[in-house]
Amino acid sequence: MKRVLCLAMAFTAFSTEAKPLPKADTVFLHGYVYTVDARDSVAQAVAVREGKIIYVGDDAGTKQLIGKKTQVIDLKGRMVMPGLIDGHMHPQSGGLRMLNCNLNYEALTIPQFQARIQTCVDADTEDGPDSWLVVINWFEQNMQPAGTVLTHAALEGVKTTRPIMVHSSFGHSNLVNARAMALAGITRDTPDPKDGRIVRDADGQPTGLLEEAAQDLVDKLVPPPSVEKNYKATHLALEAMREEGITSFLDAYTDIETMTAYRTVADEGGLTARAHFAVLIDSPADYDPDKAIAEVLRQKAEFEQKDDGAKPVMKVDTAKLFLDGVYSAPAFSAVMVEPYFEHGRPGQSYGPKPYFSQAQLEDTLIKLAAAGLNPHMHADGDGSVRQGLDAIAAMRKVHPGEDIRPAIAHDEIVDPADYKRYAEVGALPVLSFQWGKPSVDIAASKEALGPVRYALIEPTGLLELYGARIVYGSDWPVDRLDEWLALQVAVTREAVGEDAVKYPGRLGIDPGLKITQAIRAITINAAYSLRRDKVTGSLEPGKFADLIVLDRNLLEIRPEEISGTQVLLTMVGGKVVYKARE
Repeated sequence: MKRVLCLAMAFTAFSTEAKPLPKADTVFLHGYVYTVDARDSVAQAVAVREGKIIYVGDDAGTKQLIGKKTQVIDLKGRMVMPGLIDGHMHPQSGGLRMLNCNLNYEALTIPQFQARIQTCVDADTEDGPDSWLVVINWFEQNMQPAGTVLTHAALEGVKTTRPIMVHSSFGHSNLVNARAMALAGITRDTPDPKDGRIVRDADGQPTGLLEEAAQDLVDKLVPPPSVEKNYKATHLALEAMREEGITSFLDAYTDIETMTAYRTVADEGGLTARAHFAVLIDSPADYDPDKAIAEVLRQKAEFEQKDDGAKPVMKVDTAKLFLDGVYSAPAFSAVMVEPYFEHGRPGQSYGPKPYFSQAQLEDTLIKLAAAGLNPHMHADGDGSVRQGLDAIAAMRKVHPGEDIRPAIAHDEIVDPADYKRYAEVGALPVLSFQWGKPSVDIAASKEALGPVRYALIEPTGLLELYGARIVYGSDWPVDRLDEWLALQVAVTREAVGEDAVKYPGRLGIDPGLKITQAIRAITINAAYSLRRDKVTGSLEPGKFADLIVLDRNLLEIRPEEISGTQVLLTMVGGKVVYKARE
């Protein structure tokens, strides 16, 4: 049950002389203010001064805070809540993809696939015959008819001599044409790289599909985006985020070019969200954890910015580690506790060899904790999830008192024996709620998962029941940026729109989340994962004025209406960074 909150100003020192109260810069009145504090309190009004919240309570309490220069906003009963905090995304990739040849996640036949790419080739009048064409947002698992698996032959049908690389929207595979393979020196004799696979036909010839680390064979040949393009992509990403209501985010796999672009934008005063960055720690054959962590710290020293009042700044406080790939067809590159099914029965494959040995991972996490860095591990299968939990447990034994907030991202398959371990070892499951619904990629993987894993897939509500602190991360641009669809799916576990017709009903046996739990995952819990819960993530006096105004009350509408939510206003540090057109 919600409580009406009435809090006095946090920074006013009262005395017998009754000093006049400092006036607010902005006051929001007549609203439904969902604070997401420890009691899930609800208020009517919020007052902001110098970028921070100074009052949350009823309308009457704001009278003494309103001066001649105070901007008063009549909410007319609309809902106000903390700004969204996306705990795992790739915003620079999202911005760059807006500038590339885009298949837009659509279901395509091979002729349609070829025609869309041909249109991009024909429209490009600047690049020459040797320039790389990069195509993005290819929904590999939804090629039509169902079960279609592409090879480079599909790209040979595009009339061009240019090398072509097509990125699967999942980010774990690329399709390249023959010209690209020739430039990369990929032949039947090329060995699979560590943690990757060159897909081959029955005769052993490469098909053009490169999975996981094999993508690097071609990626390294594609010229990086120019400084100008990166700068433009950063602005596009920030624009998309503030329209969605995102006020803080973690770039879960960054690079120096990305942070350089964000620093430029920040120096110009254009940073409209609190930016956190995770530096990759890879696992080559000659892996040296000390060197890897030293590089993370070097980039932290170069790019992290000091706090500047309520102004958004850059933080580099996280290390990203990949423990496996993805469970979904056709890759099946997630590490499993039990083997994938074949022909209706358990088969022989447990997925790839873990990318880190257990000893390497434990050593790395122990040293990250000593350096004060949060580990953020990609783990899709229950085998890699268990490996991550075991490593966190080992780290806790060495650093029992350290404030380290380790995250395991995705957690799409989790063995029930490990549900309670998240709370026990203080591991944060960072989940993409929108995946927790029936879909083409899940349906395509049903047989390989087997009946038990399929019933327990995407265990959002189950992990919450066992005490895990759930954090939301969109993984954009793996999917379209739609935080409100994700919140709806967290509650309903059902597809939306045309997908609901194709794939009806709820996914699995997971109970899902209550809307209040889903909101906490994308606000205060995500703030906790970034070590910023003391200053943001809820609407309380003393915290940054990071808030959003919505066109509907999420706690009063039907769950099926959540996905239609529109953000009317986004405020970061007391500054309005987005306002919808009236």
